[in-house]
Amino acid sequence: MCPPDYFGIEYEINPWMNVRVGSDAERSHRQWTALYQTLQQLGVAVDLIEPVPGLPDLVFTANAGLIYRNLFISSNFRFGVRQGEASRFEAWAQRRGLEVIHLPAGSYFEGAGDALFCGETLFAGYRFRSDVRSHQWVGERLGVEVLPMELVDPRFYHLDTCFCPLAPDWALYYPGAFDEYGRSVLRDRIPNLIEVAAEEAISFSCNAVVVGTTVILNQGAPKLAETLEQAGFAVRPLEFSEFIKSGGSAKCLTLRIDGEEAASWKREAPAESHPGT
Repeated sequence: MCPPDYFGIEYEINPWMNVRVGSDAERSHRQWTALYQTLQQLGVAVDLIEPVPGLPDLVFTANAGLIYRNLFISSNFRFGVRQGEASRFEAWAQRRGLEVIHLPAGSYFEGAGDALFCGETLFAGYRFRSDVRSHQWVGERLGVEVLPMELVDPRFYHLDTCFCPLAPDWALYYPGAFDEYGRSVLRDRIPNLIEVAAEEAISFSCNAVVVGTTVILNQGAPKLAETLEQAGFAVRPLEFSEFIKSGGSAKCLTLRIDGEEAASWKREAPAESHPGT
């Protein structure tokens, strides 16, 4: 994670950002700290990267890259205003002893924002930030199956804004963010797929952090919270209003050091439970 010391809305690169609206620094710190403390309470070890002036979105560490075992596939950001983050994240990865991998020139890839494992399969979103060729390259480099899906709603510009793996056969998703092919891929490959309603999806409820059977998500999604609890998950709603102004929430503020493929399945899925719709 990266403290939000220099977080703010200094440019507009997605439909949520409005420099005239801006963000409240004190509230941003309070919301970020609540997530940090909640993770610690759940037994998560959190490694912090130093914030940098002029890089307001460094706080969204999910976009740093994709970690798989001892590899760190560094992001190649589409927008120039974020490209300065890459060297900071790469330096951090090297300090952690990870092997840093770069994509071919001309490719766009924004890390765990657009590439999420559910079981052994890498589900990948493309169009607005990452491109499909990058996902194919990543799949070949890691030796894993990758399923690229086109995102069709610019409000859900990263995969992690509309899709969240919960366990090998469980995930949340907002159908309106995908085309019919993408929806069919998710339905065919994930047996327990929890559909998030549009009015709760726009509160970034899919942009959740999963720790064991606990799901940390933005408050304002009571229907989803109830569905998750009925399915055997514990829900920790927190406030992320300031980060939503910039197009991010809980998941965007974290990058798993143990790798996205470990996000939630080092445990058994809830027994004798059924997904909601």
